[in-house]
Amino acid sequence: MATLKEEISRRRTFAIISHPDAGKTTLTEKFLLYGGAIAQAGEVKGKKAKAATSDWMEIEKQRGISVTSSVMQFVYDGFCVNILDTPGHQDFSEDTYRTLMAADSAVMVIDGSKGVEAQTRKLFKVCAMRHIPIFTFINKMDRDSKDPFDLCEEVERELGIDTCAINWPIGSGKEFQGVYDREKHRILFFTGEGRGRKALSEEVELSDPTVAEHIGQTRWEQLRDDVELLGAGRELDLDAVRAGTLSPVFFGSALTNFGVEPFLNEFLRMTTPPTPRMSDCGEIDPFSEDFSAFVFKIQANMNKAHRDRLAFMRVCSGKFERDSEVYHVQGNKKMRLSQPQHIMAAEREIIEEAYAGDIIGVFDPGIFSIGDTITVPGKKFCFSGIPTFEPEHFMTARPKDTMKRKQFIKGIEQIAREGAIQIFKNPALGMEEAIIGVVGTLQFDVFRYRMLNEYGVELVMTGLPYEHLRFIIECPGDPLKLDLANGCKVLEDYRGKYVIVFSGIWALNYIEKQNPGLVLSDELRV
Repeated sequence: MATLKEEISRRRTFAIISHPDAGKTTLTEKFLLYGGAIAQAGEVKGKKAKAATSDWMEIEKQRGISVTSSVMQFVYDGFCVNILDTPGHQDFSEDTYRTLMAADSAVMVIDGSKGVEAQTRKLFKVCAMRHIPIFTFINKMDRDSKDPFDLCEEVERELGIDTCAINWPIGSGKEFQGVYDREKHRILFFTGEGRGRKALSEEVELSDPTVAEHIGQTRWEQLRDDVELLGAGRELDLDAVRAGTLSPVFFGSALTNFGVEPFLNEFLRMTTPPTPRMSDCGEIDPFSEDFSAFVFKIQANMNKAHRDRLAFMRVCSGKFERDSEVYHVQGNKKMRLSQPQHIMAAEREIIEEAYAGDIIGVFDPGIFSIGDTITVPGKKFCFSGIPTFEPEHFMTARPKDTMKRKQFIKGIEQIAREGAIQIFKNPALGMEEAIIGVVGTLQFDVFRYRMLNEYGVELVMTGLPYEHLRFIIECPGDPLKLDLANGCKVLEDYRGKYVIVFSGIWALNYIEKQNPGLVLSDELRV
């Protein structure tokens, strides 16, 4: 029987991030394929394609994009792998930021024909702030791509991180035939059985004379020159990788499976077991015998039949056992988590135990919030809070049918607890009309869709002129009596915290000048 240390040591928990359409969800599917979690990989797009496992929401299947992060677990080569697939679209970036808090490393997927794109830069900054190790997978080599040297240089220039190519592509587009493994000094030639199935590979020495026959004399000479040139670059330094200052680079095609398995093997070798988490009483050692976890995501209505809510927890230390007594720090109460679940996107299975690094889902009767800490009784500490960012777009929302008010209130509160939207009210008017704040406008569409399909409420929504929000951190007097500029308003969020909304950043200077002692922030840690 494996010891606690052995079980934790074999855990690998990582997030997959990218700009939209770089192939992130397709790569996730192929990981699941190689891990034996699915028999045939799905795709995000294509009429005949099987839907991607991670895209479980109906709106995701319709639009071909991920709108919420998904959690998947599988066992591969002795490792227990937890994958966090995140939305690529910038309108859902807040969900991605929260998910990164639960990951120990990140796989950054880049489209080989487009290079580093806008959302990639934003997500990289979040990883850099937390010093998360980043592994780069340059995807879509089965299409005409930029020069590999140019792509590596672009990553270094745009993101400010050193790179080290672990393998090197042979050709691109229709002529993409395989990759050169720099450590083994061998070429991997790929052949595929179909998009949804594993790729076959054949290993050949670089010096083998048959290589020139296979790929052509010119390409063979070019490859040897490239290999020599790569030798003059930065060598692989695992300490630098784990510090987040060096990114190993891999080339391949998630769609055709070329290069996916070598990447998975090397990634698992290089990345680390679960890392310590910071709390208000210092670092929490993952190998500690005392169980601890934090909530990083809440998802309502994953099961249409039961309309339930799941709280996703990252186990940070020790071993979790079903039905054992735990302590909810923020709620200041002991409880038993009787139905902990292993998640595979929308599919679930009851588990008996989980270890540091694992992601579990527990039934939430409405007591958990994002950022909450769960520990063993007698241990009272809080993990560092997960920030709530300022929304940039605002609309009022009310039910079209006034008889649906009860469902309306329930729906907006549950979706707000997930962190997908932020809800506010005018303290003078209450919840007769809710004010919805989002990071990206596409979230309004998802919100409207979910309210109708999950709660049966058709909405009437009206745009508001506000573009900025500040959380009131300190206020010397009554927040409702602040001296505000024209076009500003004090609102209250669902936690009872006051905020100020305004249209122009000039108003911020006025508010701070006219109200000495007032402390505002564009993010809130709870």
